[in-house]
Amino acid sequence: MTTDRPLLGFGLPVSGAWAGRDTVVRVARRAEELGYASLWAYQRTLWPADGRLGPSHRRVLDPVVALALAAGHTERIGLGTATVCAPFTAPALLASTMASLDVVSGGRLTVGVGMGWLPEEHVAAGVPMERRGARFEEYLRCLQVLWTQQPAEFAGEFYTVPRSFLSPVPVQRPHPPVLVGGTAEAALRRAGRLAQGWIASSAHDHGTLRSCVDTVRAGAVDADRDPDALRMLVRVVPELLDDDPGSRRAPFHGTAEQLLADIEALGRQGATEVLLDLNLSHRVGTPEIQADEALRRAERVLEELAPRG
Repeated sequence: MTTDRPLLGFGLPVSGAWAGRDTVVRVARRAEELGYASLWAYQRTLWPADGRLGPSHRRVLDPVVALALAAGHTERIGLGTATVCAPFTAPALLASTMASLDVVSGGRLTVGVGMGWLPEEHVAAGVPMERRGARFEEYLRCLQVLWTQQPAEFAGEFYTVPRSFLSPVPVQRPHPPVLVGGTAEAALRRAGRLAQGWIASSAHDHGTLRSCVDTVRAGAVDADRDPDALRMLVRVVPELLDDDPGSRRAPFHGTAEQLLADIEALGRQGATEVLLDLNLSHRVGTPEIQADEALRRAERVLEELAPRG
């Protein structure tokens, strides 16, 4: 299913100098007032000392903490992780944390997960990088059991859950929607087979979006699931300009009108939701940018690209 008007989400202030209590609350409230569909936060546990990840990953708030704060100051807007590295936490712990967040938010949570890719984080978490795909698939199945069976019991190659009760259970039944990140064909098909949708990274080539969406949908069809029920979330880093940059304009670099057109173009390629994430902007989400300047830039984007109608 495609739409010219994807739902719009916004990235909570979690990266850089602007990431703090007051800005999280301010952005969350304003996004809800303006009609945004969702607020999102991402996870970064370590920043390698060689600096290869770039400054936007240098100082990052824990996503569950940021979302819980936002939940306490909003009423309706959706909340999501995009993403957390699931294998770094035991399935029972993540299931419990996310169930609690779904409870305190009144059933507004979407759980976006990935299998991780940074070697330093794998070492620190004590999780090998070998057979990541197989480990992640079993993790997703274990999560579903923990959320839907009372008592739950799971015995796999990588994870074991003794016959036990998880409490509290999520508000959303059978469980909060799970979106899976990834770009390889196996990851895309996994999202269609085992989850409620897919998350495209900010570095994703928009020219391949249609084929990726089709691969996710094909995974759902192979598993006898409804492909039209899937969510396709695309993260972008908008650069809002005063003037038309001309013929060499890159996607999501331009005037408000041009950026809104870019959003609609993603909808025509199969995106159901677009996440505007200034945390990954070198003008907003880095420790070097003063918090008030970052907030000013982000609020301008928040206001000028707000959902229409």
